[in-house]
Amino acid sequence: MSSQERWFVILKFQNGPLSFQGEMPLRGPVIRLGANPGPGGLKLEGYRGLDDRQAVLTAYDGGTASVAPVGPNQVRMAPHEHVDWNEVQPIRGPTFLSDGCALHFGPPGRGATAVFIQCRRLGAWEQGAILSDASQLDAEVRPTEVRELDASKRFPLWVIPIALTILTMFVSALGGMLFVFLQRDVDRLGPVDEGQEDFGCRGTTVCQDSLTEKVDVQLYKGVQQAFNAFLMKPNIAAAEWKELENPEKWDKNLMEWVTRSEQMHGKGWTFWRQLDKSREDYAAVLAELRKANLPDVLAAIPFQESRYNARASDPILCAYGYWQFQPEVAKRAGVEVRNCKFRGVTELWSPTRLAPPINVLKNADYVENGKCQIQSCEVDQRSDRRFSTIGAAKLLGEAFSDKELRYSGAITQITIASHNAGYDNSPHQDGRVNVYNMLHAYRKYLQAEKLERAPDFIGRNITCTAARPAENFLDRCGGSLGSVTQHYVPYVISQHLLAVCYYGSNYADEFTVFDSYREFVRANGYCNDIRVPTKEQVAAQGKGK
Repeated sequence: MSSQERWFVILKFQNGPLSFQGEMPLRGPVIRLGANPGPGGLKLEGYRGLDDRQAVLTAYDGGTASVAPVGPNQVRMAPHEHVDWNEVQPIRGPTFLSDGCALHFGPPGRGATAVFIQCRRLGAWEQGAILSDASQLDAEVRPTEVRELDASKRFPLWVIPIALTILTMFVSALGGMLFVFLQRDVDRLGPVDEGQEDFGCRGTTVCQDSLTEKVDVQLYKGVQQAFNAFLMKPNIAAAEWKELENPEKWDKNLMEWVTRSEQMHGKGWTFWRQLDKSREDYAAVLAELRKANLPDVLAAIPFQESRYNARASDPILCAYGYWQFQPEVAKRAGVEVRNCKFRGVTELWSPTRLAPPINVLKNADYVENGKCQIQSCEVDQRSDRRFSTIGAAKLLGEAFSDKELRYSGAITQITIASHNAGYDNSPHQDGRVNVYNMLHAYRKYLQAEKLERAPDFIGRNITCTAARPAENFLDRCGGSLGSVTQHYVPYVISQHLLAVCYYGSNYADEFTVFDSYREFVRANGYCNDIRVPTKEQVAAQGKGK
């Protein structure tokens, strides 16, 4: 039988989302690279100016490798990465690589830059499979000639013990690798117990259940990929800040808190059942947000606020409905709330202000002795999914379109926080500034830290990291954000990241808005670090609940 060594091509990316992954082994003999290279290829997601199939790497017998552009696409090669790619001409055909040389895929100023580390042996592989792989892609890009072993010729007897020794070592190594793989599969995040209905972070409840969670290193890597897709892409576009493609500038502390929150929520069957129950609402809200050109992750806000329960209510602040709007906030959003009945009062009340009064617990008409006094309203569109979501998109759009906040490099997470803390109520409060509103909290932080902008603003201000009583929900613990808001942001983000995995795995065929989530459940997607239950498993767990 003909045989050939099979080799890995080792690349290390110097920019963009893949730069934080270090040296990346890519299995040969043929590796396709591009924005959508197909099965087995390396997807260069998050890089601009790349074709679906940008280039091909080929590993040859003996440890050499070459790179070739696909069609007219641009690929450049230089002795090192510290060059001006504008001065380097694109290669025209297959070109052999030398250790340490740099490659740039795409036009200068865009695309991806990587350093070729080396070709590394993988193992035996049939000649026919290698030639088939290569020829299917490009008839001109083929491995070197493969020498055949003539079995009719005798070989020295001393080869036998050496071969047995090598075989023993290979089996032992394979067993160790298999053990590690299986162990990792067992440890992957997934439902293991009933879990909780929710973890607070709403109204005046301080959510700090995730404080005891240790960060899972493998899951954290996946969070980085998802963080890029759902937060950094809109942040970079809004800030027009190309350098923000470098993961070193991202909000690492926030990513750690998102990972903790994922670990906490993903362990409970209750959480996955709630996702399944909310699938239609989640899809509808997602579609409405996309119409408004707002980030997908905001669809997790009503999931956090109400679990998409139209009748959810806050017993203290009179927040109500899917998005948990207070009466004045609803009015500002164009969501009608009218003729509300208070306990023990015959006269009906309707909101006239466009923002809750400062110190709402003492100054709101509808709060008395720390309790909501509204029993019912004749008209209340807060329980209407469509009206309330259109209103929410309007308010979230106020924050997301603010030029000062967009310049921050953290506009998506700041917009999430604005739903909890408000964006800027001063125009509706006689010019009085609410220090908890996001615009003013951000300005004060920049001034205190003497910064021009702060992409890690949220993570830097997660300062309440010890258990605190609920009555201290406005305490900032020395930071710029109230304690509820601090943990509200990673909770919302993490629940969306898990929702992407669940809906992408189970409902992408049923709801077209979830179709784009398929890429995250494929081989290289972050969802592979999570034991995402099937809808059948969730249904079985939910029987009798």
